Amino acid sequence: MPTSSTASESSPESLTELLDQLQAASQDKRCLSLAEVINAVGRRSFAPILLVAGLVTLTPLIGDIPGVPTMMALLVVLAAAQLLAGKKSVWLPAWLARREVETDKVERTIGWMRKPAAWIDRLLKPRLTVFTGQIARYPIGLACLAIALATPPMELIPFSATLAGAAQTMFGLALLARDGLMALLGYLFTLSTAWVVLVAL
Repeated sequence: MPTSSTASESSPESLTELLDQLQAASQDKRCLSLAEVINAVGRRSFAPILLVAGLVTLTPLIGDIPGVPTMMALLVVLAAAQLLAGKKSVWLPAWLARREVETDKVERTIGWMRKPAAWIDRLLKPRLTVFTGQIARYPIGLACLAIALATPPMELIPFSATLAGAAQTMFGLALLARDGLMALLGYLFTLSTAWVVLVAL
């Protein structure tokens, strides 16, 4: 996918900063493409991309649109596979990069998330960093890949896609803030997702 001239030079360092970057990217636009979202948060880091995918799946304004959780799952599959392969930046195929969402939905979601984001940012800090270090990124990538591959059928199982979004969000926060506690919560949500899916089968 071509590199946009508006691509962010740095990744966000907090959830609030990520929301700020998304809001700036949506200004004066009717629709926002996935390529523009990835450029806004920085394509050289897995954390904000995973966080965007998790938050979109988790929040009702956008995540409840049929097909959106599956699109986010495709994003995570591609990003996780490239992380595990040791790539330095995330590439998306053009057909996925062109997918768009109306900016009014993006801005309403951002507004809805402002207060929770500020509260979450106060909780985040570097701790239990053995769960977020360079080696730990591989099991996180594998967990995210497994969740994403299982997401499409989850759209038919109540609450499972929400749990998957929560797991991806926790892993994104963990990598963003080097917070091992968030990584452990991500694994907990991953196990919860697996349990809900198995019960529904």
